[in-house]
Amino acid sequence: MSSGTLYVVATPLGNLEDITFRAVRVLKEAPVIACEDTRRTVKLLNRYEIRTPMVVFHEYNKARAGAGILRRLREGESVALVSDAGTPAISDPGYDLVRDAVAEGIPVEVIPGPSALVAALVVSGLPTDHFAFEGFLPNRPVRRRKALAALSRETRTMIFYESPHRLASFLADASAELGERRACIVRELTKVHEEIVRGTLPELSAEIAGRSSVLGEVTVVVAGAPKTVELSVEEIVRAAVEDASGSSRDLAREISERTGLSRKEVYEEILRQRK
Repeated sequence: MSSGTLYVVATPLGNLEDITFRAVRVLKEAPVIACEDTRRTVKLLNRYEIRTPMVVFHEYNKARAGAGILRRLREGESVALVSDAGTPAISDPGYDLVRDAVAEGIPVEVIPGPSALVAALVVSGLPTDHFAFEGFLPNRPVRRRKALAALSRETRTMIFYESPHRLASFLADASAELGERRACIVRELTKVHEEIVRGTLPELSAEIAGRSSVLGEVTVVVAGAPKTVELSVEEIVRAAVEDASGSSRDLAREISERTGLSRKEVYEEILRQRK
């Protein structure tokens, strides 16, 4: 018996018109739809007169529900996987299901469509040629600050997901660790109360801190670090030697500590230039 196919179906972020003809057809033809919340998915199904039965698959039941879905697939029954909004498997348990299906040789097909991270990136006005999706950072402030500090030298545009009640603390931490970067908050994208706010991280932090509350799905896009020109050891030492009169060893230690270059390599270059 051949196995069924796992269809990974992108659904609207909010506006129910943002769905492809193919997605509607697959959702109608599939024997079952695996969704995070039937109360949310049924609104989409009703809009397009889709009567396919649903099973619940989310973060808190993914082990048990995932096993049931894999069993259906092994027995030849196809399953359409959707998330509450956007493309499944991005910061949700759909990844686990796709991984397990692939490991078992079960066919997986993607039905492309809306994605919050791509939509937020293109509307942000920040560079789109290179970008890094970071998803949700740790909840705890110390761990979140550490994660942001590790990203301080990232030159690509960065995209984060954040919950509305943590947005103010995220922006405060991002301002402290990343400085005066350009950024964009995208909230409730494609929905009635869609909001796009652009500015520097400190400006956005002040804006959100001044609000009594923030509601809805939030994506934050942050500019990468400025790209620096890599100087050779020779160029770095030449600039330092011109303004220094101390011992070569002390100068080598100072340059090494400041730049992270090998002290031995720097010392040898200082001696060569001072001859």
